[in-house]
Amino acid sequence: MFISRECDYAVRIVRSLSDYEIRNVNEICENEHVPKQYAYKILKKLIRSNIVQSYRGALGGFELAKSTGDIFLYDIIVAVEEDFIECDCMAEDYRCPKSNKDERCKVHEELFRVQSLLSESLQEKSLHEILSSAR
Repeated sequence: MFISRECDYAVRIVRSLSDYEIRNVNEICENEHVPKQYAYKILKKLIRSNIVQSYRGALGGFELAKSTGDIFLYDIIVAVEEDFIECDCMAEDYRCPKSNKDERCKVHEELFRVQSLLSESLQEKSLHEILSSAR
């Protein structure tokens, strides 16, 4: 799986909010070097996924909707990349035309295995664990 620039920006946005302070878009973008045109779009996706919550008004902004101990890189990536599956053949119900049986061909079976390993790895450590080990 390729981690897109949008996913990278989403992780940065969540990191910017990891101290549980309410921040406006300008602060987030400045702190994390995220272009503003991406930030609004990404924040909407993070709000829809209940990772971030927003507040309107002069003192409004954004903050995490849950603890960093309950947020994993997987959650952030799936919030931004609506379809985490790389290609159609990776879907569990896909039937490969290269296989005579009701299963994936050997190549797609291996790609599916690698995708599964990546998904599991992205769910191993919470954001809290990652940020705590970086200090």
